Amino acid sequence: MTAPHTDVEQVELANTAFYETLERGDFDELSALWLTPADLGVDDEYHDPADSGVISCVHPGWPVLTGRGEVLRSYALIMANTEYIQFFLTDVHVSVTGDTALVTCTENILSGGPSPDDSDELGPLVGQLVVATNVFRRTPEGWKLWSHHASPVLAENDEDDSEDTPT
Repeated sequence: MTAPHTDVEQVELANTAFYETLERGDFDELSALWLTPADLGVDDEYHDPADSGVISCVHPGWPVLTGRGEVLRSYALIMANTEYIQFFLTDVHVSVTGDTALVTCTENILSGGPSPDDSDELGPLVGQLVVATNVFRRTPEGWKLWSHHASPVLAENDEDDSEDTPT
């Protein structure tokens, strides 16, 4: 087995761990999956953000979140307000160059929140189709997330537009 192939497999495992951790709602484990300045041997107190691997995240419909505080707070909010979430990943593509890896995929998301009547039941499940780009950096502890960017996929119109066009 060649080293690049091994890297691709390791990145695939790191990407899968990210989504499985979200499904379980394990905030501590999720936090450990994201890059820290210390992962790159950079002083936490003073550093040039361009050199330190400052993390970023874009959730569908949200502004860009930058830095561990903002990014991890967003996941804490999502986890606190989502009773159930499951990801079915399709179209997963991994590219590794040196210590950086890029993963693109389609997130087929099934989620639900609390029941509207305040019972212990799960509210209605909602499906969502999202395309995502996850960027990973190699660290001494393995591959860690550097950036996550997700964007909703608009529903396709199945009707033939030419039928409505006058001739």
